[in-house]
Amino acid sequence: MPTDVLVLGSVNRDLIVHAPRLPVPGETLRGQRFASSLGGKGANQAVAAARLGARVALAARVGQLEQGTALVAQLAGEGVDVRAVQQPADEAPGVALIVVGAADGENQIVTVAGSNGTLPLDQVESLPLAGLRWLVAQQELPLASIARAFERARALGVKTLLNAAPYRPESLGLLPLCDLLVVNQGEARSLLPGPVAGAEDAAHGLLALGPRAVLVSLGAEGLVWADADGVQRAAAARVVAVDTVGAGDTLVGALVTALAEGQPVAQALRFAQAAAGLAVSRTGVQDAMPRRAEVEAALACA
Repeated sequence: MPTDVLVLGSVNRDLIVHAPRLPVPGETLRGQRFASSLGGKGANQAVAAARLGARVALAARVGQLEQGTALVAQLAGEGVDVRAVQQPADEAPGVALIVVGAADGENQIVTVAGSNGTLPLDQVESLPLAGLRWLVAQQELPLASIARAFERARALGVKTLLNAAPYRPESLGLLPLCDLLVVNQGEARSLLPGPVAGAEDAAHGLLALGPRAVLVSLGAEGLVWADADGVQRAAAARVVAVDTVGAGDTLVGALVTALAEGQPVAQALRFAQAAAGLAVSRTGVQDAMPRRAEVEAALACA
Protein backbone atom coordinates (compact mmCIF):
# COMPACT_ATOMS: atom_id res chain seq x y z
CA MET A 1 0.00 0.00 0.00
CA PRO A 2 1.45 3.43 -0.86
CA THR A 3 2.45 5.71 2.02
CA ASP A 4 1.01 9.22 2.33
CA VAL A 5 2.78 10.28 5.55
CA LEU A 6 6.32 9.51 6.69
CA VAL A 7 7.18 10.38 10.28
CA LEU A 8 10.88 10.88 10.93
CA GLY A 9 11.08 10.70 14.68
CA SER A 10 11.99 9.27 18.02
CA VAL A 11 10.97 6.03 19.67
CA ASN A 12 11.18 5.76 23.47
CA ARG A 13 10.18 3.52 26.27
CA ASP A 14 7.95 5.70 28.46
CA LEU A 15 8.13 5.18 32.22
CA ILE A 16 5.03 6.88 33.62
CA VAL A 17 4.21 7.60 37.27
CA HIS A 18 0.84 9.03 38.30
CA ALA A 19 0.93 11.09 41.49
CA PRO A 20 -1.60 13.23 43.38
CA ARG A 21 0.16 16.31 41.94
CA LEU A 22 3.50 17.29 40.46
CA PRO A 23 6.33 17.37 43.04
CA VAL A 24 8.16 20.57 43.88
CA PRO A 25 11.99 20.55 43.76
CA GLY A 26 13.44 18.34 46.47
CA GLU A 27 10.10 16.73 47.34
CA THR A 28 9.31 13.01 47.37
CA LEU A 29 5.70 12.00 46.74
CA ARG A 30 4.00 8.63 47.02
CA GLY A 31 2.85 7.67 43.53
CA GLN A 32 -0.54 6.21 42.72
CA ARG A 33 0.42 3.89 39.86
CA PHE A 34 3.17 3.13 37.33
CA ALA A 35 3.17 2.02 33.68
CA SER A 36 5.78 1.32 31.02
CA SER A 37 4.80 1.77 27.39
CA LEU A 38 5.86 2.59 23.84
CA GLY A 39 6.46 6.30 23.38
CA GLY A 40 8.60 8.99 21.82
CA LYS A 41 7.17 11.86 19.81
CA GLY A 42 7.81 10.13 16.50
CA ALA A 43 6.17 6.88 17.55
CA ASN A 44 3.27 8.73 19.16
CA GLN A 45 2.52 10.82 16.09
CA ALA A 46 2.78 7.81 13.77
CA VAL A 47 0.41 5.76 15.94
CA ALA A 48 -2.04 8.66 16.23
CA ALA A 49 -2.13 9.00 12.45
CA ALA A 50 -2.44 5.26 11.85
CA ARG A 51 -5.38 4.96 14.26
CA LEU A 52 -7.14 7.72 12.37
CA GLY A 53 -6.74 6.01 9.01
CA ALA A 54 -3.55 7.50 7.57
CA ARG A 55 -1.21 5.39 5.46
CA VAL A 56 1.81 6.14 7.61
CA ALA A 57 5.39 4.93 7.90
CA LEU A 58 8.00 5.65 10.58
CA ALA A 59 11.70 6.28 9.96
CA ALA A 60 13.68 5.93 13.18
CA ARG A 61 16.65 4.32 14.90
CA VAL A 62 15.69 1.94 17.70
CA GLY A 63 18.43 0.02 19.49
CA GLN A 64 17.74 -3.65 20.20
CA LEU A 65 18.96 -3.48 23.82
CA GLU A 66 16.46 -2.96 26.67
CA GLN A 67 13.64 -4.63 24.68
CA GLY A 68 13.94 -2.24 21.76
CA THR A 69 12.77 -4.89 19.29
CA ALA A 70 9.50 -5.18 21.20
CA LEU A 71 8.86 -1.46 20.66
CA VAL A 72 9.23 -1.87 16.90
CA ALA A 73 6.90 -4.89 16.92
CA GLN A 74 4.34 -2.82 18.80
CA LEU A 75 4.49 -0.10 16.17
CA ALA A 76 3.93 -2.66 13.41
CA GLY A 77 0.96 -3.99 15.35
CA GLU A 78 -0.60 -0.51 15.24
CA GLY A 79 -0.47 -0.53 11.44
CA VAL A 80 2.64 1.65 11.12
CA ASP A 81 5.03 0.70 8.30
CA VAL A 82 8.38 0.12 10.07
CA ARG A 83 10.57 -0.83 7.10
CA ALA A 84 12.53 2.43 7.47
CA VAL A 85 13.35 1.73 11.14
CA GLN A 86 16.97 0.74 11.76
CA GLN A 87 17.68 -1.49 14.77
CA PRO A 88 21.36 -1.42 15.84
CA ALA A 89 22.22 -4.40 18.05
CA ASP A 90 24.58 -2.49 20.37
CA GLU A 91 22.35 0.47 21.28
CA ALA A 92 19.40 1.04 23.60
CA PRO A 93 16.25 2.98 22.68
CA GLY A 94 15.42 6.33 24.21
CA VAL A 95 13.72 6.62 27.58
CA ALA A 96 11.23 9.17 28.90
CA LEU A 97 10.52 9.59 32.62
CA ILE A 98 7.05 11.10 33.02
CA VAL A 99 5.18 12.27 36.11
CA VAL A 100 1.46 13.05 35.78
CA GLY A 101 -0.36 15.03 38.47
CA ALA A 102 -3.90 13.87 39.17
CA ALA A 103 -4.97 17.31 40.40
CA ASP A 104 -4.94 18.90 36.94
CA GLY A 105 -3.58 16.30 34.49
CA GLU A 106 -0.38 18.30 33.92
CA ASN A 107 2.95 16.58 33.52
CA GLN A 108 6.74 16.76 33.87
CA ILE A 109 8.99 14.87 31.44
CA VAL A 110 12.72 14.11 31.27
CA THR A 111 14.08 12.22 28.25
CA VAL A 112 17.31 10.37 27.45
CA ALA A 113 17.94 10.18 23.69
CA GLY A 114 19.46 6.70 23.45
CA SER A 115 19.57 5.49 19.84
CA ASN A 116 17.39 8.45 18.77
CA GLY A 117 20.45 10.64 19.15
CA THR A 118 22.54 8.62 16.70
CA LEU A 119 20.31 8.73 13.62
CA PRO A 120 22.87 9.26 10.83
CA LEU A 121 22.74 11.23 7.60
CA ASP A 122 23.20 8.09 5.49
CA GLN A 123 19.89 6.76 6.83
CA VAL A 124 18.26 10.05 5.84
CA GLU A 125 19.70 9.83 2.32
CA SER A 126 18.04 6.43 1.86
CA LEU A 127 14.55 7.46 3.03
CA PRO A 128 11.79 6.60 0.50
CA LEU A 129 10.35 10.09 0.01
CA ALA A 130 9.05 9.97 -3.57
CA GLY A 131 5.25 9.86 -3.71
CA LEU A 132 4.70 11.07 -0.15
CA ARG A 133 2.27 13.85 0.67
CA TRP A 134 3.81 14.85 4.02
CA LEU A 135 7.08 14.36 5.90
CA VAL A 136 6.72 14.99 9.65
CA ALA A 137 9.56 15.52 12.15
CA GLN A 138 10.06 16.63 15.74
CA GLN A 139 13.19 17.69 17.61
CA GLU A 140 14.24 14.58 19.53
CA LEU A 141 16.62 13.64 16.67
CA PRO A 142 19.84 15.23 15.36
CA LEU A 143 18.75 18.48 13.70
CA ALA A 144 21.20 18.03 10.83
CA SER A 145 19.38 14.82 9.89
CA ILE A 146 16.01 16.59 10.00
CA ALA A 147 17.31 19.45 7.86
CA ARG A 148 18.63 17.09 5.21
CA ALA A 149 15.38 15.12 5.17
CA PHE A 150 13.40 18.33 4.70
CA GLU A 151 15.70 19.49 1.90
CA ARG A 152 15.19 16.20 0.07
CA ALA A 153 11.43 16.29 0.64
CA ARG A 154 11.01 19.84 -0.63
CA ALA A 155 13.02 19.00 -3.75
CA LEU A 156 10.54 16.19 -4.47
CA GLY A 157 7.45 18.31 -3.85
CA VAL A 158 6.69 16.66 -0.49
CA LYS A 159 5.26 18.97 2.18
CA THR A 160 7.12 19.21 5.49
CA LEU A 161 5.73 19.55 9.01
CA LEU A 162 8.03 20.38 11.93
CA ASN A 163 6.75 20.00 15.46
CA ALA A 164 9.45 22.12 17.12
CA ALA A 165 9.37 20.19 20.38
CA PRO A 166 11.24 19.99 22.57
CA TYR A 167 12.54 23.52 22.02
CA ARG A 168 16.12 23.74 20.79
CA PRO A 169 17.58 27.17 19.96
CA GLU A 170 19.43 25.89 16.88
CA SER A 171 16.12 24.83 15.30
CA LEU A 172 15.63 28.32 13.89
CA GLY A 173 17.59 27.15 10.84
CA LEU A 174 14.88 24.58 10.10
CA LEU A 175 12.02 27.06 9.82
CA PRO A 176 12.60 28.10 6.17
CA LEU A 177 12.35 24.40 5.25
CA CYS A 178 8.87 24.03 6.80
CA ASP A 179 5.55 24.03 5.01
CA LEU A 180 3.95 23.87 8.45
CA LEU A 181 5.43 24.68 11.87
CA VAL A 182 3.53 23.37 14.93
CA VAL A 183 4.41 24.74 18.37
CA ASN A 184 2.81 25.39 21.72
CA GLN A 185 2.84 28.81 23.39
CA GLY A 186 6.08 28.23 25.28
CA GLU A 187 7.91 26.98 22.20
CA ALA A 188 6.61 29.94 20.18
CA ARG A 189 7.92 32.42 22.73
CA SER A 190 11.30 30.68 22.85
CA LEU A 191 11.69 30.78 19.06
CA LEU A 192 10.89 34.48 18.78
CA PRO A 193 13.57 37.08 19.52
CA GLY A 194 11.40 39.42 21.60
CA PRO A 195 8.18 39.58 23.64
CA VAL A 196 4.83 38.98 21.91
CA ALA A 197 1.40 40.29 22.84
CA GLY A 198 -0.52 37.09 22.16
CA ALA A 199 -0.85 33.94 20.09
CA GLU A 200 -1.77 35.73 16.87
CA ASP A 201 1.25 38.00 17.15
CA ALA A 202 3.41 34.96 17.87
CA ALA A 203 2.07 33.19 14.78
CA HIS A 204 2.78 36.23 12.60
CA GLY A 205 6.26 36.54 14.07
CA LEU A 206 7.01 32.89 13.35
CA LEU A 207 5.73 33.21 9.79
CA ALA A 208 8.32 35.94 9.23
CA LEU A 209 11.05 33.39 10.10
CA GLY A 210 10.32 31.27 7.04
CA PRO A 211 7.60 28.61 7.40
CA ARG A 212 4.66 28.75 4.98
CA ALA A 213 2.11 28.15 7.75
CA VAL A 214 2.20 28.18 11.55
CA LEU A 215 0.00 26.52 14.15
CA VAL A 216 0.26 27.69 17.75
CA SER A 217 -1.47 25.33 20.17
CA LEU A 218 -3.04 26.99 23.22
CA GLY A 219 -4.22 23.91 25.11
CA ALA A 220 -7.68 24.45 26.57
CA GLU A 221 -7.90 27.80 24.74
CA GLY A 222 -7.77 26.17 21.30
CA LEU A 223 -5.25 27.02 18.60
CA VAL A 224 -4.23 29.68 16.12
CA TRP A 225 -3.34 28.99 12.48
CA ALA A 226 -1.60 31.59 10.31
CA ASP A 227 -0.56 31.50 6.66
CA ALA A 228 -0.46 33.83 3.67
CA ASP A 229 -4.27 33.94 3.62
CA GLY A 230 -4.54 35.24 7.17
CA VAL A 231 -5.28 33.93 10.66
CA GLN A 232 -7.96 31.55 11.88
CA ARG A 233 -8.72 30.05 15.28
CA ALA A 234 -10.12 26.68 16.30
CA ALA A 235 -11.69 26.09 19.69
CA ALA A 236 -10.59 23.26 21.93
CA ALA A 237 -12.99 20.40 22.54
CA ARG A 238 -15.02 20.78 25.73
CA VAL A 239 -13.71 17.97 27.90
CA VAL A 240 -12.43 17.39 31.42
CA ALA A 241 -8.66 16.93 31.09
CA VAL A 242 -7.32 14.03 33.14
CA ASP A 243 -3.95 13.45 31.42
CA THR A 244 -2.33 15.86 28.97
CA VAL A 245 0.70 13.69 28.11
CA GLY A 246 0.65 13.02 24.38
CA ALA A 247 -2.05 15.56 23.57
CA GLY A 248 0.26 17.50 21.26
CA ASP A 249 1.33 14.34 19.46
CA THR A 250 -2.30 13.35 18.96
CA LEU A 251 -2.99 16.82 17.55
CA VAL A 252 -0.10 16.54 15.06
CA GLY A 253 -1.02 13.01 13.99
CA ALA A 254 -4.65 13.96 13.47
CA LEU A 255 -3.82 17.19 11.65
CA VAL A 256 -1.44 15.58 9.16
CA THR A 257 -3.96 12.79 8.56
CA ALA A 258 -6.65 15.32 7.66
CA LEU A 259 -4.33 17.44 5.52
CA ALA A 260 -3.02 14.37 3.67
CA GLU A 261 -6.64 13.51 2.85
CA GLY A 262 -7.09 16.96 1.32
CA GLN A 263 -9.40 18.33 3.99
CA PRO A 264 -9.62 22.16 4.00
CA VAL A 265 -7.59 23.78 6.76
CA ALA A 266 -10.58 24.80 8.89
CA GLN A 267 -12.01 21.28 8.75
CA ALA A 268 -8.60 19.72 9.45
CA LEU A 269 -8.18 21.92 12.52
CA ARG A 270 -11.57 20.85 13.90
CA PHE A 271 -10.68 17.21 13.27
CA ALA A 272 -7.34 17.60 15.08
CA GLN A 273 -8.91 19.39 18.05
CA ALA A 274 -11.55 16.71 18.41
CA ALA A 275 -8.87 13.99 18.46
CA ALA A 276 -6.76 15.88 21.00
CA GLY A 277 -9.80 16.46 23.19
CA LEU A 278 -10.56 12.75 23.32
CA ALA A 279 -6.92 12.01 24.18
CA VAL A 280 -6.75 14.37 27.17
CA SER A 281 -10.01 13.02 28.58
CA ARG A 282 -8.33 9.63 29.15
CA THR A 283 -5.25 8.40 30.97
CA GLY A 284 -2.18 7.18 29.13
CA VAL A 285 -0.44 8.31 25.96
CA GLN A 286 -1.01 5.93 23.06
CA ASP A 287 -3.69 4.14 25.08
CA ALA A 288 -5.63 7.42 25.04
CA MET A 289 -5.31 8.09 21.31
CA PRO A 290 -8.69 7.78 19.59
CA ARG A 291 -9.81 5.78 16.56
CA ARG A 292 -11.38 7.40 13.49
CA ALA A 293 -14.95 6.50 14.39
CA GLU A 294 -14.60 8.14 17.81
CA VAL A 295 -13.39 11.41 16.32
CA GLU A 296 -16.16 11.48 13.75
CA ALA A 297 -18.72 10.79 16.48
CA ALA A 298 -17.30 13.63 18.59
CA LEU A 299 -17.49 16.01 15.63
CA ALA A 300 -21.07 15.00 14.92
CA CYS A 301 -22.03 15.84 18.52
CA ALA A 302 -20.14 19.15 18.64
